[in-house]
Amino acid sequence: MFSADIYIKRRGRLKSSFNTGLIFFPGNQEAPYNYTSNTYRFRQDSNFLYFWGIDLPNLAAVIDLDSNEEFIFGDDPETSDVVWTGPLPLLRGLAHKSGVNNTFALAELNNFIEKAKSKNRLIHYVQPYRGETKIQMASLMKCKIGELNSLSSTELKKAIVALRSIKDDIEISEIESMVNVAGTMHTTAMKMADPGISEREIAVAIEGICLSKGHAISFTSICSIHGEILHNPFYNNILKKGQLLVVDAGAESLEHYASDITRTTPVGRKFDSRQRDIYEIVLRANLEVIKISKPGVPYRDVHLAAAGVISEGLKSLGLLKGNVEELVNKGAHALFFPHGLGHMLGLDVHDMEGLGEDYVGYDKDFSRADQFGLAYLRMARKLEPGFVITDEPGIYFIPSLIDQWKAENKFTEFINYEKLEKYKDFGGVRIEDDVLITENGCRVLGEHIPKTISDIEII
Repeated sequence: MFSADIYIKRRGRLKSSFNTGLIFFPGNQEAPYNYTSNTYRFRQDSNFLYFWGIDLPNLAAVIDLDSNEEFIFGDDPETSDVVWTGPLPLLRGLAHKSGVNNTFALAELNNFIEKAKSKNRLIHYVQPYRGETKIQMASLMKCKIGELNSLSSTELKKAIVALRSIKDDIEISEIESMVNVAGTMHTTAMKMADPGISEREIAVAIEGICLSKGHAISFTSICSIHGEILHNPFYNNILKKGQLLVVDAGAESLEHYASDITRTTPVGRKFDSRQRDIYEIVLRANLEVIKISKPGVPYRDVHLAAAGVISEGLKSLGLLKGNVEELVNKGAHALFFPHGLGHMLGLDVHDMEGLGEDYVGYDKDFSRADQFGLAYLRMARKLEPGFVITDEPGIYFIPSLIDQWKAENKFTEFINYEKLEKYKDFGGVRIEDDVLITENGCRVLGEHIPKTISDIEII
């Protein structure tokens, strides 16, 4: 946990956004893996962590806006628990570390909420995302599970997004330390990317780096020679010379802040000429994002600038044709760059996505597009100092998508399908950095992780 003062200040800023009612924070519970006592690694809810900091299951917290009181509900360990877990801290001591004086047994939560509802008090909560929490919340709120989202508090979602979007120094330090762990993961993968090695060996090795340092992975690692599959979850292939290995992986700190880095490495230690051409285009897009990202610039514009760089590069190779600005506006480039440029990063690797992407990345000035590719942009609104975002352009040759667009005669005025046939075996390239928006520009977080062709080949 951080110091109690940090959590007190965070809750104070949250309370200043409201006038009346209760703000309810359910913590996460243990989730069984295949039977009750064999559970997944516990991960606390990120909003609970941000405002209360206590990283244990079966807790709940409430802010009473009218009395300006704060409460934590949970149970002290029983004597029999010590046999299995060793000594555990008491609830009152944990609450004190969070800056809270009022604690109650978890069984009291139902009466507490029921009393508030009987007085028609407003209860603010955000929609739950776990099944066990949905059941708990529906029981407490006396509603159907399917009604929880519609009854959740838009006001609370917006208030949390406003606070969590701006990272303070201690949060930036946490993220940056995890970028450095990710750097070791990625340079290890680069060194292992030889013919005959399996994807699984590399995935296990880099995840083991996290575990050996006492950390967890921040998401299921992508480690694949099929980089054209954006979130490829499988590690079944043996590397062969001439392929490209895309590794998208990150680490999560003990305070649960995440890093998210991607690098693309040639199997056999050298990029061939075709790979060099595509890789250099993606790298130019990555560097352009760093050059233009600063406060006041809409992230949608940054995304479109990256798309323009990619399109210019592909046009120079004869894969695209026509006016670049026009083809980007119409979305022809999305055949090769079908995802958004990046996302917020923090306590969640897609930060605050559980609150709803449209609350995190969009506002009254920016609404989500319905164009293929651009519709997947997780964030469009103007950048602000303290944002931590990912910069992850890519070029992908997806055979089924190419075949579909070709059969539909889609964007034939912009796409050279005849030449594109020769690239259907290429795979994909993605380069991703974690970037802090500063007062005057931006800064790539962490120690340098090789990303030029020469640096990667040397590693």
